[in-house]
Amino acid sequence: MKFLKIDGFVAAMLGAVVLGLLFPQYGVRDGILHLDIVTQIGIALVFFLHGANLSPHAIKAGAANWRLHLFVHAATFILFPAIGIAVFFGTQGILPPDVRLGFFYLCALPSTISSSVAMTALGKGNVPGAVFDATLSGLIGMVITPLLVSMVAHTATGGQLDVLSAIRDVALTLLLPFVAGQVFRPLLKDFIARHKSWITRADRTVILLIVYAAFSESTLAKIWTNYNPLVIVGILAMVSALLAVVLTATRFAARIFNFPREDEVAAVFCGSKKSLANGAPIAAVLFAGHPGMGMIMLPIMLYHQLQLIVCSLLARRYADAAEREERSNQGTS
Repeated sequence: MKFLKIDGFVAAMLGAVVLGLLFPQYGVRDGILHLDIVTQIGIALVFFLHGANLSPHAIKAGAANWRLHLFVHAATFILFPAIGIAVFFGTQGILPPDVRLGFFYLCALPSTISSSVAMTALGKGNVPGAVFDATLSGLIGMVITPLLVSMVAHTATGGQLDVLSAIRDVALTLLLPFVAGQVFRPLLKDFIARHKSWITRADRTVILLIVYAAFSESTLAKIWTNYNPLVIVGILAMVSALLAVVLTATRFAARIFNFPREDEVAAVFCGSKKSLANGAPIAAVLFAGHPGMGMIMLPIMLYHQLQLIVCSLLARRYADAAEREERSNQGTS
């Protein structure tokens, strides 16, 4: 009997959570590791590398399909936040504030680039369109996500989030290094092409450090003692329902709008994905020093893994359908 192989990154995230629970003194702000400074430097480096790695030609190739672009960004920045708002205010007095804020934060995040494009390619969809939409989503999210979070943060935390300062901090930490990477791309593209795995490793390392720091802060603030373990089960159920609703809605809407199969694949995967690669760094900026940051990040951490599992299965189904269609066309020609 074959057992499911645990993804190495998922195992590492679990390890970071455990370390944050057992050894929080090293991961907090001003701790011996100074992770608040290290993660800021790491975030800037990662987004610089992402900027240097992104080919402008790949973006231009998918830029013309405006119907697909409107669809994806409507799903990402209208449908998701609408669901998040409904859950946030609908569960007031039922769920803890940090859980509600974390769920809304998940809904406010942009789409993810790497897995959106990978799943679209696996499902034989419109890859250039997926590259364009996922990239643009990440850039839009650097402004929209802080703006959306500022709308509800005061309700959950009791304090105001200075939206202009938040957008400025996100822009300086994420957008500026990304733009700098694009500027230096002509000098670095060959080096980046030879060492693409470095970007993934750096990206994941920074995420793990942010997760460790977040759970360390929450542990020292004794946040976890305030929650029943069933809360985590509840969060998993909520993000599972969210993914099911959005996948169903995007597939149905794509067919209502009569998208070609390739565009439907890109629309479904880009429109349903949420980015841990952007979510962790933005959270590190928006919720820096917040004792409940571990709980706030938990929904996106769970959603991240769930979307990979479900969307990989869905991509296989799309690929099988495409192959059947190709065989059918060959048989009738």
